[in-house]
Amino acid sequence: MAYQISNDCIACGACADECPVGAISEGAGKYEIDADTCISCGACAGTCPVGAPAEA
Repeated sequence: MAYQISNDCIACGACADECPVGAISEGAGKYEIDADTCISCGACAGTCPVGAPAEA
């Protein structure tokens, strides 16, 4: 199951920098994860300072 980014996102970009498949991009006010590209590795969740990415 792909990860999703909650509204807790502070748009710092840390998660996007760590995604090995480039599934994360900047959206309107927060970052977003492309569910079709996400491999559910959890790299994004491990780097987020506010814990915004989580398994859906």
